[in-house]
Amino acid sequence: MIKGKKILVVLPVSEGQKERLEEFADKSCFTYTSYKKATKKMAEEADIIIGNIDPDLLEYAKNLEWLQLNSAGADAYVKKGVLPEEVVLTNATGAYGPGVAEHMLAVLFSIQKKLHLYRDNQNQCEWQDEGEVMSLRGGCALIVGLGDIGLYFARLLRNFGYRVIGIKRRPGQVPQGVDELYTMEHLDELLPEADVIFSVLPETKATKNIFNAKRFREMKNSAVFLNAGRGSAVNTEDLCQALIAGEIYGAGLDVTDPEPLPSQHKLWNMKNVVITPHISGDFHHPATLYRIVDIAAGNLKRYCAGEPLMNVVDRETGYRK
Repeated sequence: MIKGKKILVVLPVSEGQKERLEEFADKSCFTYTSYKKATKKMAEEADIIIGNIDPDLLEYAKNLEWLQLNSAGADAYVKKGVLPEEVVLTNATGAYGPGVAEHMLAVLFSIQKKLHLYRDNQNQCEWQDEGEVMSLRGGCALIVGLGDIGLYFARLLRNFGYRVIGIKRRPGQVPQGVDELYTMEHLDELLPEADVIFSVLPETKATKNIFNAKRFREMKNSAVFLNAGRGSAVNTEDLCQALIAGEIYGAGLDVTDPEPLPSQHKLWNMKNVVITPHISGDFHHPATLYRIVDIAAGNLKRYCAGEPLMNVVDRETGYRK
């Protein structure tokens, strides 16, 4: 049992999920709250925090030993001065595959079948034919950032006959559901092959504006670009110009730069863009919170046993080690 630790949980957990978390620690150690309701006093008292607390409160968390995020991205928490080096930082990589991948597949299909245009027409009470559409089957998909989300997306696309190419930071064995695997150095030579490009990149110095005017020009003019990683991976102005010029067919964005996207931004009014407000990785999909709780509970068990924690974040890269 974890003795004498005060554990702050910043997650909308059910009673059953509380029991799952408390299995390896005395119940009196736990405080449950939300992101908006977490206080300076709660942060001051916590030895362990489970969930994405407001980074500004962490300066008061002088007793903190370990922060378990409920997100896969850790960009707000790896900035200098946010967390002392001795605090272990873990993320929720592995929780978001179904939620994000299924959402972005729906966005892709909407673009390919012009369903977003027909919804716009419906809102205007217009009976209008929008012309030729794409087939849902076949083609080549390039997944840039082949983690849990990328792999889940790859396996979904394989059901529709896609050839799937993955890009990772480091070389390794080609995972099941992927046809070919490369590293980032091969991005430029792979972009011209892809009918669908899916970015699932985190926010790091290396990924900022990686999709820019040069790379949009390398894509097919029939390509669909999807982004569900971080908006900072895309130069938004360059994306707009590529869409206007017809250098790519369309874009599906669950993340943007800036975010939230200003109401007057020209992206909102582009007919070949589908935008959702960074919600694919939230708790909307029923599997997501269960997976997060499983990751946190597994790490509590390891913490209790003095074993190394899973999903430890590298502070320099922002990725899981």
